[in-house]
Amino acid sequence: MKTEEIANNLVQWCNAGEEHKCYEQLYSPNIVSVEMEGSDHQISRGMEEVAKKGEWWRENFEVHSAKTSQPTVADNWFSVRHEMDITHKPSGQRSTMQELGGYEVKDGKIVKEQFFYDTSE
Repeated sequence: MKTEEIANNLVQWCNAGEEHKCYEQLYSPNIVSVEMEGSDHQISRGMEEVAKKGEWWRENFEVHSAKTSQPTVADNWFSVRHEMDITHKPSGQRSTMQELGGYEVKDGKIVKEQFFYDTSE
């Protein structure tokens, strides 16, 4: 798959609530996922660690709605904006969150993702 096709599939599946398809079909088994400094899961390497990060997210946050923007593609990179209406389960605090996701594609698979978001709240 070419980068633009991968990017469009990621957006389509995220917006349809089918993120699991991204991990099953678009991601390399050797994926590297990078969160902001100070995160509980700042760097996850491989699908097993990424799956653990996903479990942690589902245990700690309820997602009321989510939207992913159309991608911007440049060579083997693309970026999107993710917007979420979430509740932090332990505190009950509801908020909206926006993050930029940058993705690197090699050999038809996403090999790296990195997220940028405000950590000051």
